[in-house]
Amino acid sequence: MPPIDPLIFGPQVCGVPERDAGAGREWLVTDGLGGWAAGTVSGLRTRPEHALLTVAGPGRTPHVALAALDLTVTLPTGTKVPLYTHAWRSGTLAPAGHRLLETFTLANGLPRWRWRIGDVVIERELAFVLRGPSLAVRHRVISAPGPVGLAVAAMCTWREAAGSRHADGPGLRIERVADGVLVEGAYRLAGPGWQPAGQWHLGARIGARTEDLWHAGSFSAQTRPGETLEISAWAGNLAERPPAPPVVLAAARERAHRLVTAAKAEGYAASLALAADAFVIQAADGPSLADGYPWSGRPASLAAYEGLFLDTGRADEGRDLLRALVDRPWDDADLPLWLVHAVDRHVTRTGDSDLARLLAVPLGRLLRQALNNGGPLTMDPADGLLTVTAGPQARAGKLVEVNALWVNALAGLADLLADGGRDDAEPRARHARARESFLRRFPAPEGWLHDVVEGPAAPYPLGAGTQHDDPTLRPYQLLGWSLPHGPMRGDAGTGVQACGEALLTPLGLRTLAPDEYGYDGAHPEQGLVRPWLIGPYADACTATGHPVDGLLDGLAAHLAEWGVGSIGEAAHGDAPHPALGRPFDALAVAETLRVQTRYQP
Repeated sequence: MPPIDPLIFGPQVCGVPERDAGAGREWLVTDGLGGWAAGTVSGLRTRPEHALLTVAGPGRTPHVALAALDLTVTLPTGTKVPLYTHAWRSGTLAPAGHRLLETFTLANGLPRWRWRIGDVVIERELAFVLRGPSLAVRHRVISAPGPVGLAVAAMCTWREAAGSRHADGPGLRIERVADGVLVEGAYRLAGPGWQPAGQWHLGARIGARTEDLWHAGSFSAQTRPGETLEISAWAGNLAERPPAPPVVLAAARERAHRLVTAAKAEGYAASLALAADAFVIQAADGPSLADGYPWSGRPASLAAYEGLFLDTGRADEGRDLLRALVDRPWDDADLPLWLVHAVDRHVTRTGDSDLARLLAVPLGRLLRQALNNGGPLTMDPADGLLTVTAGPQARAGKLVEVNALWVNALAGLADLLADGGRDDAEPRARHARARESFLRRFPAPEGWLHDVVEGPAAPYPLGAGTQHDDPTLRPYQLLGWSLPHGPMRGDAGTGVQACGEALLTPLGLRTLAPDEYGYDGAHPEQGLVRPWLIGPYADACTATGHPVDGLLDGLAAHLAEWGVGSIGEAAHGDAPHPALGRPFDALAVAETLRVQTRYQP
């Protein structure tokens, strides 16, 4: 099996609970159902979504269950040493267990902490049961001069993942069962030596807000070197005990190697293949994609499809997803266009003509519905291009990326119809007209493409708009060259070069150049860096003969800077480009992996 390089951090990162050190590097493990465990390298919870067990379910937003397991070791001398930490409303961090962290390691996609107290070393590992809301945690004594006591306090809650819960009423409903408890009838904890507690810990700070945690009780054991204290926490079928933690951990490691083998990935690409798995959900209501973590509830962009499925050796799972998505309603303007692209890429890369025959007609129907259902997309009968309607502070008009996707989708749909033995005349004609209109309307005098044509009247809300056309240099135009049926294919690529010179950073492309009016490196549309745009840029460069050597070096290093082993959603436009937004982003991971696989093997 190919090796998976671990990511290891020492005490100068782990022991410093600051944003640029241990508290600014986050880890994530998912259950394949939309639930997760997440936190920081230092162990400090800095977001409402940080918890050891967060449970997802059909028709319900994810709920945080087990917030933390606070570990205390009793040394052979009798001294009790807490190995955990919390931030409190007063601004203090207490206790200071993070200062005793010797290493944090992400190996095979799983986190491992080791604390050193002199000649005593304690380790914690955790993993999920595959496709089950069930967490396994193992504490092990690595070395000690004699027996040590381990005590693990269960800090509980039951609330929506982005919310908080407070002690303004009775404590959590606790029911004692064999070797543990049921909490709120929603999840169960099991392990050795359970002792009930039952009290609120008030004012735990999680980012900008606070919450109160219910100390339900503690697990404990006397251990010698090599011995363990194991805890299981699970939702779902509470009567059925999950496999023992060592079994769960071994299965998770084995599965990590299978994923990397299927992706034929080596080096940092192996980390990306494991990161991609976090966004693939196989729930009871059908397959879906998570757009990122912390969870937002937004549908994932299907621009991520190729990287998450075709470049990871998961085409069969992807096929099931595409079949399910065709029958679902869509609200976002560009999602049906990306769905056609995803199906077209799947058929092109796998040769699955059966899928083309199965989905070509439903895809055509979906595109017609998107244009005729009173939604945000309308087609201008004068030129065959698409107009996006939006609020006063959003981009509106004929957007360059939407119309590049439209031209691409029409050609892709025609190919799918032809592959399935059906008449492709209508989409071919629409494609020819839309492409001709695109080439006539979008080129700007500056040598690149207009960002919007026929947009809101000047002053344009997000740029230097004049006469309803906005020539501001933005990266979205890259789709005109990058898409396989893009309208700018065959063009010399002056706009691509301009984007590289003004917008390219080590972590992706800015949404606006620093010398443009209104630039703000932290604003989503005024300069923020979007890592996922490295994909369209690499494709556009290749299509126009521009080099892509070393293009991913900064993103490869970023695997250890924010979401450990993954790629985040955004970064500041100004150097050194501190990370912003979610640490784990499906589209950024997918496009980085796709570029690495295609251009930098």
